[in-house]
Amino acid sequence: MALAVAVFAAALALIVTEKVDRTKIALVGAALLILTQTIDQDGAIEAIHFDTLGLLAGMMIVVRLTETTGVYTYVAIRAGQLSKGRPFLLVVALAIPTAVLSAFLDNLTTILLMVPITFLLADAFDIDPIPLILIEVMACNIGGTATLIGDPPNIMIASATGLSFMDFIVNVAPIAYFTTAVVVCLLYLAFRRKLQIAPDAREKVMELDAKRSIENPDELKRLLPVLLLTIVAFFLHKPLGLEPATVALTGATVMLLLSRQSLEETLGGIEWPTLFFFVGLFVMVGALEHTGAIDELTHAIVSLTDGDRTAELLAIAWVASIVGGIVDNIPLTATMIPVVESIEGGSGDNAYWWALSLGACFGGNLTIISAAANVAAAGMASRAGQPIGFMQFLRVGVPVTLFSMLLVTAYLYLRYI
Repeated sequence: MALAVAVFAAALALIVTEKVDRTKIALVGAALLILTQTIDQDGAIEAIHFDTLGLLAGMMIVVRLTETTGVYTYVAIRAGQLSKGRPFLLVVALAIPTAVLSAFLDNLTTILLMVPITFLLADAFDIDPIPLILIEVMACNIGGTATLIGDPPNIMIASATGLSFMDFIVNVAPIAYFTTAVVVCLLYLAFRRKLQIAPDAREKVMELDAKRSIENPDELKRLLPVLLLTIVAFFLHKPLGLEPATVALTGATVMLLLSRQSLEETLGGIEWPTLFFFVGLFVMVGALEHTGAIDELTHAIVSLTDGDRTAELLAIAWVASIVGGIVDNIPLTATMIPVVESIEGGSGDNAYWWALSLGACFGGNLTIISAAANVAAAGMASRAGQPIGFMQFLRVGVPVTLFSMLLVTAYLYLRYI
């Protein structure tokens, strides 16, 4: 256990320094843990979330193929024109759809769809895209909390308890969307100086003909129906019995068959460093889970509540938020479910599960490695030549997470305590 914790802590410290590429750090850390038999090869492979990798790769191909048609430029111009070049309306036009989509699609898909549009909009208005992307990521992680299918922790909780889609809507959605609205407004105020749009840039965007941005109409006619069907399939993947990765890879495959674009260039558009960073991260977190480090930490902190219901609810929420924000909320949720079952003791008190859901999902904003959407957004930004540093994300993620959890604390106290 000590070695797993030491390697993960060292990797995290090196990532924070930003002196070594984070993908190299993650892969070296994973290799050390496998070579020292801290986690065996079978366990390492089992720890890798191939559904996440498949979803990422599939959506990267979908975005790459459709991007060349100019459809994202069209959407960006229309969004900019609808906002009339007003910074606050521009933030709302990006953040609100992100939060809503993330509740019904998964967070990763939502970010992969929204970030290209954001870069194009920022370029058109001649503003820094990073504040907009950070706002979207925060809105995505919070908004995804609202439904059973919006975030993996909720799916895991529902599977373990039998809680329904409407249970999550009634109990979690109100605080999720209230928190989203407040956080977006506060982040706009924090970033407003970087989001000032010059009058000439505003006028330039308002005068643009969005239709002229479609560079390859024939390719768009072939690919747009597949894109729309893929998005619809994401909404229906549960009733269809399909995983999101299957939907993404199927959409990507159909597009590759229909497209006239070079296969080599398309596959070259996949952000391989991001995929391999996930591989290394999953193995390191898997070692923490395998050796019992996450389990021991969770049990130790929750045991401090000494049977007090109020303390138990708040401890579950805050532990899930902080620990899940550091190591990834999926293994954290898997570890916490039996702990919460033991505390809840078959009483039917679902407040414990709402505490876990809110803490695990909101904790996704804490660091750049807390959630898949964060890593994907950072990878896309890096590929565009505007990387998001670990500390840069942390300066936004920490206050947002702490403020969000204070709202969760008040919500849990007022509604369930």
